[in-house]
Amino acid sequence: MTKRLDYHQIAPAGVKALGGAYSYVTKNGSRRSIELVYLRIWQINNCAYCLDLHTRELMKKGVKIDKLALVQAWREADDLFDERERAALAWSKTVTRVAETNVPDEDYWTARAVFEERELVDLTIAIGLMNAYPRGASKSSQ
Repeated sequence: MTKRLDYHQIAPAGVKALGGAYSYVTKNGSRRSIELVYLRIWQINNCAYCLDLHTRELMKKGVKIDKLALVQAWREADDLFDERERAALAWSKTVTRVAETNVPDEDYWTARAVFEERELVDLTIAIGLMNAYPRGASKSSQ
């Protein structure tokens, strides 16, 4: 992967603001569930660096390799993901792919059945944040 833009050098205040949002999300949510969501977002966005980073974070937190290997196929991994993780992973996909999904009411109500309003807002902030990070900053050197 080659770097196109150095966000830290070009816009340090902007990166600091994103860091503030990151701190907010990690203090208010389940860190492990959020890391699972981040991993899923980077699977959708095909970012090798980010996949590696979040996989390692989850491994440090004791998430077993069989669970990590099946994040992409979480719907078929019946007992590996609890109800909240499943809802968070579903919400992360529909919000990440907003241009395709338009975040349908059905997806909202499915997530809302599991999460309180504040939790859903915080989760949506986390998803938006991860989708903002390295957009356009690097490209795969395939």
